[in-house]
Amino acid sequence: MLRTILLTGLILAIAIGGGAASVQYALDRFGGFGALEVGQWNAYPAAGTPDSDPYAKAHGARNGALALGAAEGLIFQANRDRQGRALDRRCTYHISGATPPARFWTLYAADRSLHPLPPEPGMLPALHSRQILRDEDGSFTITVSPKAQPGNWLPVPGSGPFVLIMTFYDTPVASSSGLSDLVMPRASLVAEEAGCHG
Repeated sequence: MLRTILLTGLILAIAIGGGAASVQYALDRFGGFGALEVGQWNAYPAAGTPDSDPYAKAHGARNGALALGAAEGLIFQANRDRQGRALDRRCTYHISGATPPARFWTLYAADRSLHPLPPEPGMLPALHSRQILRDEDGSFTITVSPKAQPGNWLPVPGSGPFVLIMTFYDTPVASSSGLSDLVMPRASLVAEEAGCHG
């Protein structure tokens, strides 16, 4: 009798613990179905719309994220470089190329839970399309690094992995008509500081 009670308790503990862990993982790491992938970047065009799936709604509700409507814009995320390695705050990267047409865009670094990295004193926590230096053809290069860099610099303080968040406002990309021939900038590793990918 006691053995049956203990066995039942153990099974319930495993079931409840495993279920809670899977829910935690889904809410922290899984953004939902219907991802739009462009190179290293992915977005969820249905987020914030009535067509959004339950996972995306739960993820947004738990993180307190306010999703953009389809007519407002689209949020892209990148957590790996061109070689497929996780982005590391101790490394230096170049974000280079061009962006889809948009009235305005922003770029910032976040942790794996998509919370913005806390800026250090004197550092800008984000960049936007109206402040960056561009080449003659309209392309640009942004250096993402823990150390100060000339030109367009996005600081990433601390250590550990991070995610790049690029948000486009008032853009045709947010509608299905803007998804063809979509081009996003590339994130490439250019320097390995001490402890980079260590």
